[in-house]
Formats: sequence, structure tokens, C-alpha cells
Amino acid sequence: MTAVNPISGVVLTMAEFSVKLADGSIQSFDFSNPEGREIYRHSTAHILAQAVKRVFPEARLAIGPAIEDGFYYDIDSPQAITPEDLERIEAEMKNIIKENLPIEREVLTRDEALNLFRELNEPYKLELIEDLPPDSEISIYRQGEFVDLCRGPHVPSTKRIKAFKLLSVAGAYWRGDEKRPMLQRIYGTSFTSKEELEQFLWQREEAKRRDHRKLGPELDLFSFREEAPGFAFWHPRGLVVYNTLVQFSQGIQERYGYREVATPSIMDVKLWHRSGHYNHYRENMYFIDKEDEHFAVKPMNCPAHCLIYSTGIRSYRDLPLRLSEYGRLARFERSGTLHGLLRVRGFVQDDAHLFVREDQIQEEIHSVLKIVDEIYGTFGMSYEIKLSTRPEDFMGDPALWDKAEESLVQALKAVGRPYTVNPGDGAFYGPKLDFDVLDSLGRRWQCATVQLDFQMPERFDLTYVDENGQQKRPVMIHRAIMGSLERFIGILVEHFAGAFPVWLAPVQARVIPIAERHLAYAKEVTSRLKQAGLRAELDERSEKVGYKIRQAQVEKVPYMLIVGDREAEAGQVSLRSRAKGEEGAAPLDEVVSRIKEEAVGRRLN
Repeated sequence: MTAVNPISGVVLTMAEFSVKLADGSIQSFDFSNPEGREIYRHSTAHILAQAVKRVFPEARLAIGPAIEDGFYYDIDSPQAITPEDLERIEAEMKNIIKENLPIEREVLTRDEALNLFRELNEPYKLELIEDLPPDSEISIYRQGEFVDLCRGPHVPSTKRIKAFKLLSVAGAYWRGDEKRPMLQRIYGTSFTSKEELEQFLWQREEAKRRDHRKLGPELDLFSFREEAPGFAFWHPRGLVVYNTLVQFSQGIQERYGYREVATPSIMDVKLWHRSGHYNHYRENMYFIDKEDEHFAVKPMNCPAHCLIYSTGIRSYRDLPLRLSEYGRLARFERSGTLHGLLRVRGFVQDDAHLFVREDQIQEEIHSVLKIVDEIYGTFGMSYEIKLSTRPEDFMGDPALWDKAEESLVQALKAVGRPYTVNPGDGAFYGPKLDFDVLDSLGRRWQCATVQLDFQMPERFDLTYVDENGQQKRPVMIHRAIMGSLERFIGILVEHFAGAFPVWLAPVQARVIPIAERHLAYAKEVTSRLKQAGLRAELDERSEKVGYKIRQAQVEKVPYMLIVGDREAEAGQVSLRSRAKGEEGAAPLDEVVSRIKEEAVGRRLN
């Protein structure tokens, strides 16, 4: 049997390995299981640390946890660790594995542990121990001459590690505090077979090739500038993709009864106090003070939509009221977390807020799920659902939270949708459904969110008149499907490796005349494509045809229409496609119809 790693997309065999537990007993774990992978990779991190100490005896060790796709160890080394050093460390790790060193657990008192790590001159371990209560029992693990502070468990011996690779070195502040020492973080990964490791390394290289930060500028879609860190500059071709996605979303939402609105980008800080965002989210907001007035740049649309709802008397017949907006938002992200389009400070969401009666919750969530299916299905993406529950810093009445969480559970059960629970990760005003989308490499991206909110209508005193003339409180559903359009486009660039399907491609067809005498017919072909509503370009540069074709291929243009004497005389074009290459001559009308049909049908290549 096999499983797929949701982060890298690597297919994992369900290989079992034994682990020695704290009581000395041996238990089997499965590498395809997250707990098994964590134990296996944390054991590899210990081997890495031991090898570092052998290669660089003066190095001091910090922490070395397992992470989503591997492990790392933070090192305080007197010299910079280079890629060549990684090769030396890898070689020593292989020696340690061959030595088949038993990995043994010991329990010490706090004082015994302090004495041990003082003797070993490991200041970072001492700091970790000193943070523990005085009566703590502390576990350490030994393998040969190496000892590490660790709660475990681990594989019984170093020989159990079958395949590993050190990947890179980066800087990391001790305990994430920029006022503390800068350490060197060595990243690595490990698997239970060489085949899985090789697959992972291939996937990693393929992900580098698809990196949107590389392809975006190469395809002239967008750029980032130091004058506006975290804000994308959209170039003409990139804006075509952007606007096409917005129009796609608008068309679907119109069919589902959404009404589009636009609200101010800057509003009085009092609004954000009222909504609760100031208390729960102000570290991520931008503020403006002018003429003794205090404003905030909006990080989300929900409070403004509450104000629109409150502008008149609402009847139960008016609900559900579905308000959508593609308004520009700004959220402060620390500079070290910015990552191309995937983590920005300025963005637009395909955002919407649904004001509903309690008896309409299930039906509306089911409609949202249909929209999710349509949008992700168009891009050939599957997804998984997580139910994120009440966080520690929640706002409002716990009883309303319980009701909201149960409503989401019942809505999913009613349509038979599987889900997992993500405890404590809800928004501060309500539980939510998070949708993890799987791309063409099998990697997982959190995109859509559906949040059920009983709190915001309370804080804004929103009401409607029911069938008996009584004032009732609506429920608010926050939802975004693609989420941040910036982030979603970054994901799509990598999903398609920059080769967008025809309907989304900035240039759908490029007309290439063989010689200058064919330019008149080439213009006629280009005009015919544009009349059909297609995005077409004419390459009239005085370059060789082969060069123009290669350029179009590099720019990932779906179709190239090449015209010469024979084509002009016969009213044809010589068609070349990005996917298949040379396809031969065909009548112009036939080619135009084919490309348009593919674009209108939003077919995948």
C-alpha cells in the first residue's frame, strides 16, 4: 500500500520500522503516517548533529526538530558551513549509520542535566533546561559518544535510517528572536527507501523549475520592487490573467445570486474596535493619523459589509443577502516572511459575506461547496477540507461558538463531505472550513475558507424582521474561494509551470509571417482571431521564423499560426501548438473555431 505526502506530493510506501519507547518496549510505526515520519526524521536529525560535532568539534547545538518534509538542526559554528561542508557532513552521517550505534534513552534530574551539558559546553541546551520547572525529569538520548536533550522517541539504532539527503543551509535566529544570536540551520530529509528519496529530490527540482518567482518575471507577468516590498507590480500580460480570473469568478457568483459591492479602503479606527479586529489583529494592520483623525487601511471587507447590511430595514424575505467584493486589502507581514505572490502585503480576494437566517445555513454552505467544486475543477485541482475550531483568543459567547461548529459539522455530513478537525485554528470570530488544494505536483495549498460567524452580527447589532414581525439576528458566512488572487495566481503559475490553458493564457495565439511579403495576410489572420474574441499578437519583427517560434515557445504561447505563400493563397495557416508541436496546414476558419472552442470551454491543455 502507498500514501501521498501532502506537502511534496511524494508517494510514500507504508514501510514499518521499530521504535523504542520510554518504557523500553518496542513498537512499530508506519512511515506513511505523520507520527512515524516525525520519529524517523527526528532520529535522522540526531545523526546530523552527531556528524556536525565530529566534523566541527567547536560547534554548539541548538534544536533539531522534524518538519513537514524533513528536518533541520540549528548550529552555532565558529565558521560558516558551506555546500562543500554539507558533503563532508553527509559522509560522516553515512559512517554513523554504518556503525549501527544503539540510540538509548536516559532520564536525569534537572540538576544532573545541567551538570552534563555544562561539561559538554552546550549553552543552548542549558538555556532550554533552565526554562524547565526545578522538579522536572529530563530525558536525554545517547548514540555512541553523542548525547542530546530530547523527549523522543527514536528508532533503536542509527542503522535503521535507510536514505537521507542534506538540502541547504540558511540563517535562523535563536528562538526566532532577531536580538539573539544568528545560527546556521542545516535542512535535510530522509525516507525509508532510496526510491522515495530520489522521487522527492526530483519533485524538489521540478518545484524549483516551476517557481513563480522565476517564471513570473520571465513571462512578463509581474515584478516586485524594493520601493513597495510585499506589493506586486502587475505587467500587462499578468493583468490579463488577473482580470480573467476576476471575470470567471464574477460570472459564477452572478449565477448563484451574489451582488457585487465596493467599499472604502481606509476607514475610521473606531470601526475596527467595534468589529474586534483592533484587539485581535492590529499587529497586522496599517494605520494613518491625519488632522487628529485616526484611520486604518482595511485588511478585510467584513466590517464594511456589515455597514452596508445595516443601511435599511431587512425582512426575512431579503435573506440570504450575498454581498461580494474584489476590494484591495493590505495586511502587514514581517519582511522575513514575504515570499513572492504567496505571501504579500497587498492583495485582492474573491471575497463575499452571506447574511442568512439560521435555517438557511446548511443550504448556503452547500451552495458554496458547489462553487468550490466548479472553480477548482476548472483548474484540475482536488482538495481536502479541514474544520478549524475555536482558538484561545476567541471573541464572544462560547455557546454561540458551539452552535457554529455544530452547524458546520452538520452541513458537511448532510452532503457526505469528509473532513479532518484542526483544533484551535478558527478565526477569532468564528469556526471555519479550510480547503487544502492539491496541485499538479501533489503539493498542498490552503486556499478557500468558509467561516460561520455569530459574533459580528451581534457587535454591529444587525437584525431582520421575521414572519411574526419580531427582530431576529442574522448569521454571517464569510467565504473566499480562490482566496487572495495574488497567491492563487502564484499557485497557478507553478501548477501549470507557466503554461496556462488557452482560456487563461495572456496571449492565446501568435501569428508569425515567414517573410515581409506575407505581412498583409498575417494582419488579416490576426484581425480574424481578434474578431473572434481571442487574444492574438502579430510578430512582425524582421527575425527568422525559427527564432520567432522558439520565442513563442519560451513565452508558452498556446498556438502559433505560421503563414507563407501557400497559406496566403489557400486561406490557411500552418498550425503549431505548444503541446504537440507542428500540426500541419488547416483552413483559417477551422483553426479560429478550434482555439475559440477551447477557450470558451475552459478546457485544460
